[in-house]
Amino acid sequence: MSVIAALAGEERHIIASDWRAFLTLAARAEEQSTRQFFSFLAGGESVALNLLVPLAEASGADLDSYTPQAGCQAYPAYVASLALNASPVDALLALFANFAAWGEYCAAIASSLRAHYGFDDRACAFFDFFTKPVPEPEQHALNAIQSALDVGWQPDEARRHGRMLLNYELMFWNTLADL
Repeated sequence: MSVIAALAGEERHIIASDWRAFLTLAARAEEQSTRQFFSFLAGGESVALNLLVPLAEASGADLDSYTPQAGCQAYPAYVASLALNASPVDALLALFANFAAWGEYCAAIASSLRAHYGFDDRACAFFDFFTKPVPEPEQHALNAIQSALDVGWQPDEARRHGRMLLNYELMFWNTLADL
């Protein structure tokens, strides 16, 4: 149970960081679909933060006193770096490619918490939130990528950023596993 409490504590810090990063990317984006994509994601962080509270309560996490682990915070640090240094469309593709894997992780965790620990729907709502397909941001992402391709954009940097995000995601899970 302490790993789930740690996960909740880590997510609180990740949400705050990603929220600011997504707003920064939205502000930097010149293309409308890219702005809409990141604005939508920023709004989702607000929802996720509210859904995190029941998970923290169910796992016994004290979100206010939790000290985050560097290995877990490397992912949002890289997202923050992308917000400041990457082209918004490169960041968009890198993040968009990672969302499917995150949704699968969340589905597996929610299922396991229900089956093995008796967590109810309220306690699992944080994870459930990320498992539902949401067509609006997907369409914004596809439109943004197509617009960029139409003017000669090459996704080489986006691929590099995507690989880095996957590596940082693995670092997140490995750090939690080592607790």
